[in-house]
Amino acid sequence: MRTDDRPAGDAELLNPVLGLRHKGYPRTQPPRQRSEVGAAGWNVLAGDLPLPLAVLKREALEHNLAWMQAQVRQWGVELVPHGKTTMSPQLFQRQLDAGAWGLTLANVTQASIGVAAGARRVLIANQVVGDDDLAGLQQLLRDHEGLRIVFLVDSVAQLALIEQWFERHPQALPFEVLLELGLDGARTGCRTHAQAIELAARLRASPAVRLVGIETYEGQGAIGDSAADRAYTDTLMDRVDAVAREAVARGWFECDEVLVSAGGSAIYDIVSARLTPAIGKPVRGLLRSGCYVTHDHGTYQRFQVAIDARLGCDCNDSLRAAMEVWALVQSRPEPGLAILSVGKRDISFDLSMPVPIARAARGQLIADAVPAGWRITALNDQHAYLRWDTPEGVDPAEAPPVGERIGLGISHPCTTFDKWHWMPVVENDYRVSDAVVMHF
Repeated sequence: MRTDDRPAGDAELLNPVLGLRHKGYPRTQPPRQRSEVGAAGWNVLAGDLPLPLAVLKREALEHNLAWMQAQVRQWGVELVPHGKTTMSPQLFQRQLDAGAWGLTLANVTQASIGVAAGARRVLIANQVVGDDDLAGLQQLLRDHEGLRIVFLVDSVAQLALIEQWFERHPQALPFEVLLELGLDGARTGCRTHAQAIELAARLRASPAVRLVGIETYEGQGAIGDSAADRAYTDTLMDRVDAVAREAVARGWFECDEVLVSAGGSAIYDIVSARLTPAIGKPVRGLLRSGCYVTHDHGTYQRFQVAIDARLGCDCNDSLRAAMEVWALVQSRPEPGLAILSVGKRDISFDLSMPVPIARAARGQLIADAVPAGWRITALNDQHAYLRWDTPEGVDPAEAPPVGERIGLGISHPCTTFDKWHWMPVVENDYRVSDAVVMHF
């Protein structure tokens, strides 16, 4: 059993060998460990790596880590970033080093990656139901001294399955759980106050679990309008407060401090103000925002504009887009259209299309801005359709030739990360200085 704060972990997990089987790895280069990539002397714009290629901008990453940690410190809550965004042990370590209280993950398999990366507090923001998952949690707790894992419960039916497993394993430790509140038409969670109170009483009476807090998720109702988002969040968090106060009054929490958790990446400032309610017992508020680490050029940037206005800060001082995906112009089949060598297998498209943000001619080592009218209109598995307006069918002089490199911004980083096994970390001049790996 390891007793140090940051275990070495599995070398294959934390520092694997990268090579030709990894998309984006140079085809003329020998395999090397992830930690050796930064010393290879590569530059994306020098043509040292094949395209398409997803990259992370180091300065923007470091800015986002520091900025968000400063915000939660100011708000008096803890950051427990959602690791499902990146599933990257290297980025997990950066978040923990920046001051994150722990990590949020979506399931037990992901939790094992977070623990290997050094997390000693893990929140599984999901229901744990299966026998193998329950056994897996117990194994993690046995193998790592000082590890704390909590997960969500939202029904008596789930509790019954946990109790059945627990009865068959008399040496097992009770599971720490958060009672989850939800909304009609949304995802998981108790829909009514009565359901939540009934479940809380059952949790307190069960030898299989210890009730240590309450959780909810506000992100599905966010629209980017400050007044509407605040009213919606207050309604939800008023329910959390009511259940928490009753649970305190009845002595149902089995902990010195109550964990209250919420917070996606859309209106995290609004919900943070409600994470430390006065309920008659000490409270630790846990904010689970995950996409902040890279931010984006689309969905979360639109939400951030409203957040910046509420915080009274300049947009250049808040979160910055740290992820780009670069591709080649591989065909110019007709006026006003370029086909790029990137598609649904390489870049997110679930919330909106990628955004052209930069260009570099073949042999050019400096990226330039793209014309305002450029847009991605469609994606196939391996192709993107870059279009621009063409008066009377004649291409303007700035139309991209075959072989030019185009940098794309993304919307929703989660679904770009899961399309890659690794990503180079680059300086602002696109020199490769590090690399991260992903484990989805």
